[in-house]
Amino acid sequence: MKLSKFRFTLPDKLIALHPVPNRDESRLMVVSPKTGKIEHKIFKDILGYFGDKDVFIFNDTMVFPAHLCGNKEKTGARIEVFLLRELNAEFRLWDVLVDPARKIRIGNKLYFGEEDSMIAEVIDNTTSRGRTLRFLYDGPHDEFKKALYALGEMPIPSYIKREVVPDDAERYQTIFAKNEGAVIAPASGLHFSRELMKRLEIRGCKFAFITVHSGLGTFRDIEVEDLTKYKMDSEELMVGLEAVEMVNQAKDEQRKICAVGSSVLRAIESTVTTKGHLKEYTGWTNKFIFPPYDFSVATCLLTNFHMPLSTMLMQTAAFGGYAFIMDTYNTAIKEGYRFGAYGDAMLIL
Repeated sequence: MKLSKFRFTLPDKLIALHPVPNRDESRLMVVSPKTGKIEHKIFKDILGYFGDKDVFIFNDTMVFPAHLCGNKEKTGARIEVFLLRELNAEFRLWDVLVDPARKIRIGNKLYFGEEDSMIAEVIDNTTSRGRTLRFLYDGPHDEFKKALYALGEMPIPSYIKREVVPDDAERYQTIFAKNEGAVIAPASGLHFSRELMKRLEIRGCKFAFITVHSGLGTFRDIEVEDLTKYKMDSEELMVGLEAVEMVNQAKDEQRKICAVGSSVLRAIESTVTTKGHLKEYTGWTNKFIFPPYDFSVATCLLTNFHMPLSTMLMQTAAFGGYAFIMDTYNTAIKEGYRFGAYGDAMLIL
């Protein structure tokens, strides 16, 4: 499978810059690779496709305000910093990306906030853009985290060409977000409102929660034509016993198991037994899924409409079949569906 097979022309006007007013009122394309059927619905219509003891697997990661803007010492040059993960709480060490990277060297100090309320020192170069920062802060760790996050903005994707607004703090977060650690929201989970979750629960649907802390590698450009030579960035994930038991029971009873998002689909395929059951796991995965691929756990996939050449599109094509999914994307463009994290959704049955 070649990278170029996932190139298509996406009009800029179809990239969603803002979410719809109500979470569960985006559009929903329901498709069946087996029959070729395509239906055009509203997201809350998902109620009609699931029933008693069907299981949804959600990603309960919480996005944190990871995007900071600071100034370099002496020159005052504007530097963008993207917090990736905390490496050491005691010493305030963080793995970050910086832009422009060429201006930042070991030993440089960066100043953030009004009156330089937060200072960080560069102590290591990890990649061409990556750095390790040590934040110089005296005080309890929880106080430090609160001060650091107060300086940051929600890290909405770079293809959303606008400034971050206050509403992003709520809308670029699922209603069930619990475990902090992601810099990318599980977009398909953004469509679920409390009212819709309650109505699904009344229908007898069950909810399994796992945690996948999606990183910027999800959006990294693929620079090889042969996809077998591409290496995905690793993501941290946690699959607990409660989710395992719920999903495996549904599988044994031949219920529907819906992976809500590409992060979930990738995670459960990384933690499956040889018999096709889910197992407990805490660790990392760099699994890269592209066509052709045989899936073991999920019977259906809920996902947003993705950017050209993206790993999420490749995974979607692996689940629904390459030719069929690319045809549905052509249909989505003709029908004016909205793409990206704040866009519309597709349910593959």
